[in-house]
Amino acid sequence: MSNLAARLRARREALRPPPPAPVEGLLTRMVGLTLEAVGCQAAVGAHCEVIAPGDVRIEAEVVGFATDKLYLMPTGEIHGLVPNARVIPIGETHRVPVSDELLGRVLDGSGKPLDGMPSLAAEDAVPLQGPPINPLRRRPISDTLDVGIRAINSLLTVGRGQRLGLFAAAGVGKSSLLGMMTRYTEADVVVVGLIGERGREVKEFIEDTLGAEGLARAVVVAAPADTSPLMRVHGAMLTHSIAEHFRDRGKNVLLLMDSLTRFAQAQREIGLAIDEPPTTKGYPPSVFAKLPRLVERAGNGCADSDAGRGGSITAFYTVLVEGEYNDDPIADAARAILDGHIVLSREIAEAGIYPAIDIEASISRAMHSITDARQQKLAQTFRQLYAGYRQNRDLISVGAYQKGSDPAIDLAIQYQPKLRQFIAQSMGERVDSAASLAQLAALLSPPQQDAGQGGGQASGSPAARQGADPRSGGQQPGGRPAVGSS
Repeated sequence: MSNLAARLRARREALRPPPPAPVEGLLTRMVGLTLEAVGCQAAVGAHCEVIAPGDVRIEAEVVGFATDKLYLMPTGEIHGLVPNARVIPIGETHRVPVSDELLGRVLDGSGKPLDGMPSLAAEDAVPLQGPPINPLRRRPISDTLDVGIRAINSLLTVGRGQRLGLFAAAGVGKSSLLGMMTRYTEADVVVVGLIGERGREVKEFIEDTLGAEGLARAVVVAAPADTSPLMRVHGAMLTHSIAEHFRDRGKNVLLLMDSLTRFAQAQREIGLAIDEPPTTKGYPPSVFAKLPRLVERAGNGCADSDAGRGGSITAFYTVLVEGEYNDDPIADAARAILDGHIVLSREIAEAGIYPAIDIEASISRAMHSITDARQQKLAQTFRQLYAGYRQNRDLISVGAYQKGSDPAIDLAIQYQPKLRQFIAQSMGERVDSAASLAQLAALLSPPQQDAGQGGGQASGSPAARQGADPRSGGQQPGGRPAVGSS
């Protein structure tokens, strides 16, 4: 019976008329990177081939339309085009091959190898824009992720499946921090997207930062600044499609994308090229629509194992900022859609402290749900001491503050060198979560009492000066709360 059904299906397929040949169009206008064609029909996202005399063939993608005109954006160079060149639709929306053989490979924004190795044997082809996950079916963030960096593990604890932003200006150690995370984070697979950055940094990141051992468990997608804006947008989407492939197979994926700002700028170039009206700081509305779509693709998979999507994607996006964050619409939008942000300070970097993490300006929104009360109390004490000094730094530096005027400020001044030393960490040093918390507790706990003091309280620690261990959340005599208590 099954053979008969198969033969009937085969016969119906044989009798089905072939699909109509694609209707060719003509290239009528080219301004900047925008091509206009008439006479052909294709969906937004479909691919077309533009053929000019001299066997010039250029691939382009449909990015918009108006009445009978199609707007196309080339994926590569556009030299040699002439008026009335042939425009032939060649396919549906872009799909890319994915497989476990991607590990150890370096690809461009279209999924083609950049490392000189043979093309991939694909298990499946997936669209660049992956299907969204029902938010009610996602697993909540419940497990901590060890990133190997002391300040983040103890003060800005990251949860598996969380999405954070690295906010930094140029030259403050952003790439170095990403490199440390790549080497030290506990993850099955690392997917790195180098979007819109300098081409020189691609090879340096692969050879110096990743190395042979790191590349073996990583996939790198590189779309440097000299590629077309469409290729940079595709590179960001391909990075997420690859990460989703491994997450759907139950893997814990670390996704690093450098940078989210370059992705937004590439989309701005595309939007303005097709006459989309600029709104905020020259960014068209499509930019702010695509940012959350991209970021929401990361995170934990479905809670039900039957869906086959039980892995996780923990994502770090770099965001380039200059001046005040409120002046940058991309930075402001990223803070609203991410699960936390880590701010790198130029002032701290100029002081020779790396990673230059500004603890006062950084936050992990998932920390309170994945850490215990003791760690939260220690982190709160650290923040209060750190902020207490920075808020009174001008008075202290000019000598206007008199010692003894405020015990909390005295304590912050005393502990400032130790706090900065705690944040600093060399690139070759890995500090796991347990060691990070132990070092934080040792930094803030009372020192051993000196027998020569007659058993009295030792000075020099928040607990000793306030009369209580900050881990206990207790109160000092007289009912005044200890530093770090809420």
